[in-house]
Amino acid sequence: MGPIARIITVVAGLAGGTVFSQAPEFAQQYRQRIGGAIDELRVIVEDFNAQAAEHHLDRQQALNAYAQSSDDFLRDRGVSMRSTITRYESLLSQQLHLGTAAPVAKPFVLLGNADDVVFANTWRDFVPGVPVSFAGLVWSAIGFLGGWVVAVLLGLGARRVTRTRRVHRQVR
Repeated sequence: MGPIARIITVVAGLAGGTVFSQAPEFAQQYRQRIGGAIDELRVIVEDFNAQAAEHHLDRQQALNAYAQSSDDFLRDRGVSMRSTITRYESLLSQQLHLGTAAPVAKPFVLLGNADDVVFANTWRDFVPGVPVSFAGLVWSAIGFLGGWVVAVLLGLGARRVTRTRRVHRQVR
C-alpha cells in the first residue's frame, strides 16, 4: 500500500469514527425526546382514564362506547384515542428498553424499534456531541475500522482494475 493509499485509509477511518461516534449521542437525544412525548401523552391518557372512571367505565369499556356510537365523530374520536393509547404504550416500552440497555447497545435498541415521528424530529434537531463516554469511544472505533475497511477494499478494487488494464494493454 502506497503512502497516498495509507493517507486515504486513515482519513476514511477518521471520517467513519467521527460519524459513528455520534450514535450514542443521537440515542441519548432520542431518549430525551421520547420522555417529553411520554409526558404529554400521559396527561391525555390519564385524563381519558379518569373521565371513564367518573362514568364507572374502565378504559376498554370507554373505547368500546366510542366504537359503538352511531355518531361518526364519536367513532372517529374513539379510533383516535385508541391510537393515542397504543402510541403511549409503545413509547413507554421503548423508553424501558433504552433505559435498561447497555450504553454501547442503545443505538441498536433505537434502530430496532424507533418511533418514526420522534426519530425524524430528533434527526432534524440533532446536535453532535463530543464522544467522551465509553460508548462514544467504542462507536468511534467501530466507525474508524469500518471506514478503514471500506477504503482498503476500494483501494484493492482500484488496484485490480488497474492491473487488468495493464495486462490487456501488454497483450495487444
